[in-house]
Amino acid sequence: MAGTFQQWWRTRRTGLRRRLAVFGTLVLAATTVLTGAQPATAAVTGAQPATAAVTGAQPATAAATPWLTVSDGFVSIRVPAADLESALGAVSSVVVEADFGPSFAIADLGLGRSGDAWTSVIGPLRPGLYQYRIRADGSKLLKDPTNPSTVTSDPTWSTFLVPGDSASLLADVPAGQGGTLGTVSYLSGSRQARSATVWTPPGYEARRSRPYPVLYLQQGGDGSRTDWLDLGRAKQILDNLAVQRRIEPMVVVLGDGDAPDFRQELRALARAVRREYNIADDPARRALAGASAGGTQVLHSALTHPGEFGYVGSFAGPLTDDHLRIDGRAVNAGTRLLRLYTGNMTDPGYNPSYRTLRKLDRSGVRHDFDGVNPDDGHTWNAWRENLADFLPRLFRPVRDHRPTAGHLPLVREFATPAPGTTPTPWLTQDANGDTFVTVETGSEFAGAGRVTLWGNWAPGGSWVDVPLTRTGDRWRGTVGPLKPWFYYYKFIVDLVSKKDTANPTRVTTEPTWSTFLAPGRAARPLTDVPAGRGGTLATLTYTSTVVAAERTAYVWTPPGYDPARAQPYPVLYLQHGGGQNYTDWVEMGRAKQILDNGFRDGKLVPMVVVMGNGNVPDFGKELLDNIVPAARSAYHISDDPARQALAGLSMGGFQSLDILKAHPGEFAYIGTFSAGVFNSTGFDVAAVNDGTKLLRIYTGNVTDFVYPLVLSTMATFDTLGIRYEFAGLTAGPHGWDAWQKNLIDFAPRLFQPDRD
Repeated sequence: MAGTFQQWWRTRRTGLRRRLAVFGTLVLAATTVLTGAQPATAAVTGAQPATAAVTGAQPATAAATPWLTVSDGFVSIRVPAADLESALGAVSSVVVEADFGPSFAIADLGLGRSGDAWTSVIGPLRPGLYQYRIRADGSKLLKDPTNPSTVTSDPTWSTFLVPGDSASLLADVPAGQGGTLGTVSYLSGSRQARSATVWTPPGYEARRSRPYPVLYLQQGGDGSRTDWLDLGRAKQILDNLAVQRRIEPMVVVLGDGDAPDFRQELRALARAVRREYNIADDPARRALAGASAGGTQVLHSALTHPGEFGYVGSFAGPLTDDHLRIDGRAVNAGTRLLRLYTGNMTDPGYNPSYRTLRKLDRSGVRHDFDGVNPDDGHTWNAWRENLADFLPRLFRPVRDHRPTAGHLPLVREFATPAPGTTPTPWLTQDANGDTFVTVETGSEFAGAGRVTLWGNWAPGGSWVDVPLTRTGDRWRGTVGPLKPWFYYYKFIVDLVSKKDTANPTRVTTEPTWSTFLAPGRAARPLTDVPAGRGGTLATLTYTSTVVAAERTAYVWTPPGYDPARAQPYPVLYLQHGGGQNYTDWVEMGRAKQILDNGFRDGKLVPMVVVMGNGNVPDFGKELLDNIVPAARSAYHISDDPARQALAGLSMGGFQSLDILKAHPGEFAYIGTFSAGVFNSTGFDVAAVNDGTKLLRIYTGNVTDFVYPLVLSTMATFDTLGIRYEFAGLTAGPHGWDAWQKNLIDFAPRLFQPDRD
């Protein structure tokens, strides 16, 4: 019978998704109208459409409909299966690889096959520039042919912009108001023909009497000079700052730094630029900056040959030579500004930056440190922010040497345990109280080709896979910052799910999952109460006449539960979702912790909570003939409908609505978490309204695939005249982050005197 149920639920879920596909199109259109946003692909100014570079495949033919659209911070992806198969052949696994992870880390967002396309939705994303590409079956890469933006150094990538106030410097200025890009060709120190890109400010005068100050801006490792345009948005940042008069008029030179002799290359480039542009040769009016490996080159050059550049900026480019001798007096005499930047604990430059700062202190070198960027790692998002901070400080007296607001001090190195240390994962908190989690596989995956870490760390608790790095015979990685909450994860080893066996937690219905709690005030409802202060969790065994088998339920009783008290306790029957069972509200939903904390805080009426097994083809019969009688026999609970509540998530929410329709008034309190109705017929409206004290409806945001159905359900109830409360949108998808928050909100509303 269990197999029969699973088949039944899969059929129902498939039908649900098909019907929701129609709703989704309508809701996306409605969202666009209400917000005034237009779904569009982001383009880089001056970029031309490029042919996708893929592994062993031909690019797909550009389609009229964009594969990726942005609306109000949410990104919708729809890749036609036919286009994908035309480019890559038959595929069974498709992800969008993008900087969707915490700290703008590159991560995989899984796409699901829905009809004739592979689809997903994620958001809301922080305003900023994002890069992405399609990855199929682990190794097949494809550029989005419907997006004309390009990344010259790796043509498989495209970019898009999520607009917002914090990303205003990344937007194009009105036509005719920005600076101009040009190209300089020259022979490098090794006599190779090379080119550089030059930005000149609005109103640039080639014959101005006083030459312009100049900034030489270097890219990171494994890139090209165009990365500062394609990924760094340097032109937009410069244009906006120039239009706003926040920077001195200057010339900016974007050069390639991948030369065997950086200083020799820089001298050759400077000579070529001076021949064609009106720029200063005075060190006090020359600046040098770079990101990542480019920042390391810049910093090393400034410290070993001081006085050549008056202004120096290193964006996550610390020293790599621990034995470098520094003449602090010479550096101070020849340098007006030396400013260093680093990302958070996920930045591989974090620990070297700490050592670099200590070395500068010991050498007596005056320097500014922008502090640790708590929200970004070794990413272009961080370096864009670094550039925007650095530029206004150039070629003028520097009055503000403080870190950017919100940045943190760097007081020690980030240390993780030795390989093989158990248990895992290892949690580290920063000064903001956010958590960075480090995981490590066992040595059994030493021969794997690609290992990622899947977890609910994308916006709202969505799921992305963060690539891990091979370290010896193991794979390791750090993810963060994570806000205080409950997290779950698994390893994906060459497309196969694997459990972290060094983590003792378990999830019965998802054997490859492991869990951990990121501590903090916001996670208090999900945190264990002190020993002896919580309720009691016990199992209840009952016979199911529906499936002719013994079944089990969890039952929570409140602290001080008294089976002999005069008045029976009110009772909440709390149901799980499809593919789950009675264990999930405890192992994943943290129901015990939520109820314990709610009771301890005085928010809950003392009640009994029964979490039964809803995996049956006839839930109404299972609940009313089996679960409820067994609970009443074992516990001192009420049979008064006014003191009975029923709630469920996803499938359990659909089942709760079925009970409301078939047995109105049997449960005075109904809660539905991410669920709705398809058929408006069959409701006895008067009986529902007369017998229901509270019908409260919850849904995730547009990333929850039942979101459009929930909106439709409320419209149906409005038409029928059924009274309900809408809890508003819960930030997040069809997942546990949202459902935990739903229970936290719903449970305190039950059996309160003001409802009587």
